[in-house]
Amino acid sequence: MILEETIKQLPSSSGIYQYFDKNGHILYIGKAKNLANRVKSYWQFTPFRPNAKLSLRIIRMLEQTVSLNYIVVNSEHDALILENSLIKQLNPKYNILLRDDKTYPYIYIDYSQEYPRFDITRKILKSKDITYYGPYSVAARDILDSLYETCKLVQKKSCLKSKKLCLYYQIEKCLGPCELPISKERYSQEVNKAISLIENKKLLVNELQEKMEFYAQEMRFEEAGEIRDRIQRISRSQIKSEIDFASNENYDIFVVKNTQKRAVVIRVFMRNGKIISSSHNFIHVDDSFTTQELYFRTILNFYKDEKPPIIAPILIAQEIDSVDLLQTHLSKIFSKKASISMPIKGKRKDLIELAVLNANELLKKDKNVTSHKIQEDIQELCKLQKTPYRVEVFDNSHISGQAVVGAMIVYDDSSFDKKSYRTYHLEAKDEYGQMREVLSRRVAGFCKESPPDLWLLDGGATLLKLALEILNSNGIFLDVLAISKEKIDAKTHRAKGKANDIIYTKDEVFRLKNSDKRLQWVQNLRDEAHRSAITFHKKTKLKLDKESQLLSLHGISQAKIVKLLKHFGTFEELKNVSVGEISTVLNTKDANIIKKYYT
Repeated sequence: MILEETIKQLPSSSGIYQYFDKNGHILYIGKAKNLANRVKSYWQFTPFRPNAKLSLRIIRMLEQTVSLNYIVVNSEHDALILENSLIKQLNPKYNILLRDDKTYPYIYIDYSQEYPRFDITRKILKSKDITYYGPYSVAARDILDSLYETCKLVQKKSCLKSKKLCLYYQIEKCLGPCELPISKERYSQEVNKAISLIENKKLLVNELQEKMEFYAQEMRFEEAGEIRDRIQRISRSQIKSEIDFASNENYDIFVVKNTQKRAVVIRVFMRNGKIISSSHNFIHVDDSFTTQELYFRTILNFYKDEKPPIIAPILIAQEIDSVDLLQTHLSKIFSKKASISMPIKGKRKDLIELAVLNANELLKKDKNVTSHKIQEDIQELCKLQKTPYRVEVFDNSHISGQAVVGAMIVYDDSSFDKKSYRTYHLEAKDEYGQMREVLSRRVAGFCKESPPDLWLLDGGATLLKLALEILNSNGIFLDVLAISKEKIDAKTHRAKGKANDIIYTKDEVFRLKNSDKRLQWVQNLRDEAHRSAITFHKKTKLKLDKESQLLSLHGISQAKIVKLLKHFGTFEELKNVSVGEISTVLNTKDANIIKKYYT
């Protein structure tokens, strides 16, 4: 009855509340303007049980709940910020976690410059004479490169400083204002041409196609191929629309559509009456899914806590709860009143329907909708809390304590997400210390990059226990598996196709046949992490060997170099220390040689 007593004693203050299960694992994080009223609405007290009027999803969550924690804050807005931060870091079982909350780039031009040029930014710049174009979900760099390919602009920031005509002038890609008396009017013609290309992608694509055909006729096939790929990326960056606003209206449009297992979030950006770009991402859903919460999280995570360069009214396809709170939050970020609305008629409604149409098409074409059986089989075998759609896999590598590195690879949906791979330089010399170092650094980064559904370690039960201790000490519940190589006569057995590796969970050990698809899936992830760690180790070792060879040329032996690295850790650290500090490891003569080499 401790839970019931805690609920009855809740204050009537703003704050966040957290539900936990019998194992102390966090189930849900919520916000409240009035903690007492909000949490009590979940329960009936005679007898004490979940409120029967709630959804099956919430009732199931409450049936697992055995304890509650809460944090009081100054306002409902503060509760919103804290709730969102904790959800990202802790990834509770019954909260929706969105991972695709990157900041989209804008193309901008700074008119305070004598000969202004275009560049890319993801945030507001300090100059008052800047005009922004965007945001662009893809192809911002392609559009920018195309401007400099097509218009005779100052190509590089450093060009004007040289005050001398360069190659860009010779190949007719720049007017040459660094040396020639180019009038502002003449340069403005090129700027205006570039703006027309930014604002009219069809015109830009036509220009690129002409250039591609020219390169092809000149037998410059590699350059023609690059232009072809650029055209494809630029064309892919927007939804085709016949809607004519005949005005300069701006809108940010958000739509969510779902099937039983998948949801798609689509974002469409209209600027000056034209759709300039769109983006989407898929999310795995189950019966705990609610479109209300997904809309709320999508908008909240997209704008984060930074004022965007261009602020537009927000259009959505469904009314959402707490819209007033969301508008208040965004108004503080924007420094002006935010607008979130669901249009019911007119051209704004047509925009929503266009986004909905595209969302439905994306769901129809979704190739991954039936390709997750292996993850579901792993979940069932290992009794995981979540289906492991996103997995982070860890491995370390070194030779005799030198070039010690760690690697994290990421498997997402049904493929490796190489953009999310991470590598680490490590200080620990033993395998246990190395894994502690890697995992601790990853946990520290959960506030920026949210936890996955599963951790997989290259190691045995000892390392799995270590991972669980690190997670528990940080209040994070995350499924963890480990895989160790089979040993025969105390030697590792790695015969290709015949390795009966061992899978460890916190409660069980599985020795599956080498033909078992589940074992092969886990092995594939482990092997990719091993490949990544080995590759980074070789790269690091090569760099260290080059440094060692250079120092050896100055009379410092390999043994002395090893001694230095054991004391200072890296060559980078060695560069920054004094002669006196080096003298504590080697003699003064050697210390002077080393310091002279690095200065």
